[in-house]
Amino acid sequence: MKTSYVVQPFEIHRKRLRPARQEAAQTEGGALKKAENLANRMPGAAALKAVADDETGELEGVTILGQWGEIPDDFAESLQGG
Repeated sequence: MKTSYVVQPFEIHRKRLRPARQEAAQTEGGALKKAENLANRMPGAAALKAVADDETGELEGVTILGQWGEIPDDFAESLQGG
């Protein structure tokens, strides 16, 4: 299994909150710090931990480590594919 850390910022487009481009982070702490800093410049951001199978690349799960500012109501559900 391979663990990756990603920051998902959010932006306002046509008066709606939508995901902006994700940014990679090296560590969990780095992802948390980067998300918190991005949320100061953007409507909101979330730090994520993604676990994938090394061999197949299949995503095993995504965990929200922290979130700041405005996050879409269905964001957590969308990560689970629901």
